[in-house]
Amino acid sequence: MQPGPRARGPPSPGSSMEPVAPAQSTRNAEIPPSLAEATGLLALDTIGEGVGMVEAGGRLAWANATLRGCSPSLREHVLRVSGQAIHIFNTQWGGVNGGSGGMPRGKKFTVQDGERFFEVICSPVDESAAERFGIDAPRADAEEAAGPVRRVVSMVWDATSGKRLQGRIDAIDASGRELARIDNEAVSKLRPAERLKLLQDKIIGYSKELMQFDHFTIRLLDKRTRALEVVIAEGLPREALEIDLYARPEGNGISGYVAATGRSYICHDVEKDPRYVLGLTHSKSSLTVPLNLFGEIVGVYNIESETAGSFDDEDRQFAEIFARYVALALNILDLLVVERHSTSTTLTRGVASELQQPLDAILAEAEALRAETVADGGHCLARIDEHVAKVRRVLHDLESGPNRVLGEADDARDASPQDDRFTGKRVLVADDEPNIRRVVKEVLTRRGCEVQCAKDGYEACMLLEQGGNELDLVISDIKMPYRNGYEIYAAAQRARDGLPVLLMTGFGYDPHHSVVRASQDGLAGVLFKPFKVDAFLEEVAGAVAPASA
Repeated sequence: MQPGPRARGPPSPGSSMEPVAPAQSTRNAEIPPSLAEATGLLALDTIGEGVGMVEAGGRLAWANATLRGCSPSLREHVLRVSGQAIHIFNTQWGGVNGGSGGMPRGKKFTVQDGERFFEVICSPVDESAAERFGIDAPRADAEEAAGPVRRVVSMVWDATSGKRLQGRIDAIDASGRELARIDNEAVSKLRPAERLKLLQDKIIGYSKELMQFDHFTIRLLDKRTRALEVVIAEGLPREALEIDLYARPEGNGISGYVAATGRSYICHDVEKDPRYVLGLTHSKSSLTVPLNLFGEIVGVYNIESETAGSFDDEDRQFAEIFARYVALALNILDLLVVERHSTSTTLTRGVASELQQPLDAILAEAEALRAETVADGGHCLARIDEHVAKVRRVLHDLESGPNRVLGEADDARDASPQDDRFTGKRVLVADDEPNIRRVVKEVLTRRGCEVQCAKDGYEACMLLEQGGNELDLVISDIKMPYRNGYEIYAAAQRARDGLPVLLMTGFGYDPHHSVVRASQDGLAGVLFKPFKVDAFLEEVAGAVAPASA
């Protein structure tokens, strides 16, 4: 038998143990001593904690019913730590204080009995108070009588659930810290898609192994549209992921409510909860917590179960702790990409500025030579002029950042009129940057492609619905108004299963993690702006090759 649940918390181990005076209430004064003693013993036998009086040398002088019902091994643990407490009290009181001052404070121990954990608080008995109650001091040999503390009152209770709870919290905390610890140097060696895949694998792994969550989605909040975009999903059907949800308290399911209010939500029975919308095929209950980043709600973490009533406040607490680390990790990864973008742009502009003066000097020298050289030497100087002009064009393209296609001017001048790899291919190009749409269309049209363009995600999806089954390729930016890259990819697959899709992104920026999600489903490739024309054409050729084989 183990100590049962305690009716109220045990005394604090840091509280001073003052002598206990006889009860002074009117009611207790009317109780005969024998009855008062019996009442006290009954109270001690009734409480859920084990209570005992332990004398020096580890002798159990008295125990209540709970302690007597404990396993022999647990009682041995209690006697052992009680003896240790007596020794500590005598050392502290007699050695440090020289016997002066108040009684030493109670001492708390944790003991393990089999697979269970118990807390034990040992409080020293004031022998002068015991004498006032007519209780004789315990017999002790010379060694045991060396200190003023001869016995302790020990209280023991089962702390297994609290210990396990704290252990799980510590494990979640450690895993969360590992999740958020993104090594900039190591991560920078990976392609953007590989970085996102690495983070996703960690989140899925910890969710399953540590949290025991097998069916979940993580949605990030688009601040401009208030849409909740799926970035990571595990164990849920595609139709559940394609539902449009927004951060609004009504009409957008539990996820919309949590994102709008910042309050976690436990759905004990999906059939009885009007806020629940489609999720796991045989879902019975769900738990949804906000992704909280320094007080700002940036998304939601939704977990589903095939069993009704699967989640309680303890699960909610664990999920909220883990979700904070998920939000932090996703934010750090995005910051690294943005930092790379900013650094690359600053570096390019610095290089362009430094090269400007030498290029001007080369042209000035060429003009001087032109005046002095013979007529036949003019061809060499003309080539110098061409090279300088080409360098200026490249620098201009680089300074423009990701909204340029490198080498477009040379391609317009030198491109072959037709290319059998592209002739007759029907391509949809979706990008909210007019320059990208124009250049990509011109490059492909020069090689015999039939190109349609869409200025945003909504228009792209409409064109896919109307004639996507006749297309050979879709090229789309990852971040556009109204739809993200993954949504364009999903729309293309609905139009024709296996329709090749290339996604474009500036310096690897992918706020909705479209690359990872689409790559898992068969994405043809990724283009990182600014890209060169020849690299772009190779990606396009590879994407349409199976259709022409």
